[in-house]
Amino acid sequence: MSGYPEIFRVLAYIVGTLAFVGLNAAFLVWLERKVAGHIQRRIGPKEVGPFGIIQSLADGIKLMSKQLVVPEQADGLLYRLAPLMTMTTAIMVFVTIPFAPNVVARDLNIGMLVIFAFASVNVLALLLAGWGSNNKYSVISATRAVSQNVAYEVPMLITVVTMVMIAGTMNLNEIVIKQGNLLQWNIFPWNGSIMLPVAFLIFFICALAETNRAPFDLGEAESELVAGFHTEYGGMGFGLFFLGEYAYVFVGCALTSIFFLGGWQCPLGWAPGVHWLLIKTYLLVFVVMWIRWTFPRTTIYGLLNLSWKVLVPFALVNLIVTAALLKVF
Repeated sequence: MSGYPEIFRVLAYIVGTLAFVGLNAAFLVWLERKVAGHIQRRIGPKEVGPFGIIQSLADGIKLMSKQLVVPEQADGLLYRLAPLMTMTTAIMVFVTIPFAPNVVARDLNIGMLVIFAFASVNVLALLLAGWGSNNKYSVISATRAVSQNVAYEVPMLITVVTMVMIAGTMNLNEIVIKQGNLLQWNIFPWNGSIMLPVAFLIFFICALAETNRAPFDLGEAESELVAGFHTEYGGMGFGLFFLGEYAYVFVGCALTSIFFLGGWQCPLGWAPGVHWLLIKTYLLVFVVMWIRWTFPRTTIYGLLNLSWKVLVPFALVNLIVTAALLKVF
């Protein structure tokens, strides 16, 4: 009998996470259309129904009603496995995210490592999707996705190591607790290193690239690769990639909020809670969308050069300076 409460808790978090991932995707699709419509003066679907809500509902029904057709020359197992792997890892990364002091599925001491371990599996799903589709554009997209992921995980993880040095822990909840009010947020240079604003920019740029968002969406470059790794996917095969992408966008912005903006802490130091993390995260999501509909897509060489020639050196300098300051002071 002692196991029942824990089972109910796990089931509650599974159901809650699945519901949140679906609702988050629906909301972000609606928000992205509104942002695109206003920034680029593209009326289109943003006015279908009250505030454009009906368009997202219609798109969801359309995707669920379509049949998943496997191309004749494709590898059926890999073709079906890729979207499931993307969605599974997207759900698993929510396990250790602290939405509030007591609202976390698993408050692990190595919660940070768990998130990056599961998130790194997503690139394997993109590789399987491209290879299993037996489409030349999809294969090119898959190789781009792998090279992009490797390039941007390096500066991102170096920055994360820097944050671990400052916080002294890999527990995400404890990192948030140490940022009690606005002046204690890790984005400010007096909280352990003069390079913290640079660390924030590096991490946020890497989060954009890791989630394949414009101007770093070279894996889905429509003008070059039709639709990238999901060219051959339709129906809910494409829908799972879609849900996974928006889930990773939320996770990337949530981690940015946790590391640098106080997570669920109130800027004034009182009334912490879930609402503060959601407010900060969705403000960053808005910035992600703002960037997408403002800047043109870069080239694959420019994308990789930005990481290896700019972000990696700055991340290493940030790490060395932070280590020196912590040693001295």
